Amino acid sequence: MIKMAREKIESIFLLRLFAMVMVVLVHVTGTYASILPADGDAFEKYHFLNRIIRIEAGIFIMITAMVFFYKYIEQKMDWNELKSFYKKRALYIVVPYLAWALFYEVYSIYIGAVPFNVSEIALRILKGESFYQLHFIFLIVQFYLFFPAILFVVKKVTFFRKYLWFFGMLIAVMYHFLNREYQFIPFTFFLSSMGPYLLGAWIGMNFKEQKQRIYNKSTIAWVFVAVAAGIATVQLYYHLYTVSSIYLPGWTYLVVNLIYMMAGSYVMFRLMEIISRKWRPILPYVKNIAVYSFGFYLLHPIVLKVVAQVVPTPSNYWFHIGIMLRFGLTLFFCYLIIWLAHRYLPFAGLLFGKLPKGKPTFLGITRSVNNYDEVKTSAQ
Repeated sequence: MIKMAREKIESIFLLRLFAMVMVVLVHVTGTYASILPADGDAFEKYHFLNRIIRIEAGIFIMITAMVFFYKYIEQKMDWNELKSFYKKRALYIVVPYLAWALFYEVYSIYIGAVPFNVSEIALRILKGESFYQLHFIFLIVQFYLFFPAILFVVKKVTFFRKYLWFFGMLIAVMYHFLNREYQFIPFTFFLSSMGPYLLGAWIGMNFKEQKQRIYNKSTIAWVFVAVAAGIATVQLYYHLYTVSSIYLPGWTYLVVNLIYMMAGSYVMFRLMEIISRKWRPILPYVKNIAVYSFGFYLLHPIVLKVVAQVVPTPSNYWFHIGIMLRFGLTLFFCYLIIWLAHRYLPFAGLLFGKLPKGKPTFLGITRSVNNYDEVKTSAQ
């Protein structure tokens, strides 16, 4: 019997591209906090921009679960499949992570940010603390490690499977209170991000049903919820942690931000599904860039460091121009470096994650990237 190919989730690539660009923008605009006057209007605007676009974290976590649950919810994960699953993650996630963690450790020692201490270096690498962006890779690796166990529970417990998104929120909040009380896990732990993760799992398992709802009026309602939650999240962070003008229990921000991460990510899924249908001609170009998203995440801090040495951001109207130039140049040089490695290095995947086969042209690859099975886990 010939097994029918499953429908592609085309919006995955749009989501990945959007989140990748927002990651770079977060770190490019972050300089506002140390350059712009804290009592100025520009400071508040950049604070708003820098916080509102952090939805990228929720999107990356959501699509990580979407891809795997969409594939494995109807596929048996036997011992051979389990070995293959972990082998691919080790080769294209852990190896690049270790390579770049060591690179950033050397860089930090070179600039005098940290002393040379083997035990401290090893501890930072194990905890995802070698550089500011690597904690997220450390978090994603945990999701890979625990995925088979979560999948097993989802398949066995019907009630849990039906309300995954709700249990994700519940687990995240419960973990916050338990860890605050007992402090038993001193590093970023995957339970804190179970909200967007189980939301992604729920979408992946119910993709056919969800894609039929994208033109419903409920999409407009979800947009309003996401926008309201996003504005509330930004304002709470500003008044609680930036200017300390109000006092509220810490869980207040946690819950509002969690609602934003989940509602915002869900809205982006629906919007990207609409775009993937309306603007199909752009999808090959989107895919060709989106497959480099993992490489962008690993590479962009050092590229931004170099670009920042050339493009100043003084505390006047030139600040805005400097930010735009830094943003554009960082994106361009990240893509150029990864593309060159992809084209000329035989083992580029060990540096930048799984890449499509074939020698790429500048905005595409000679072998069609429409092969979803080949590229769907490139940035996972």
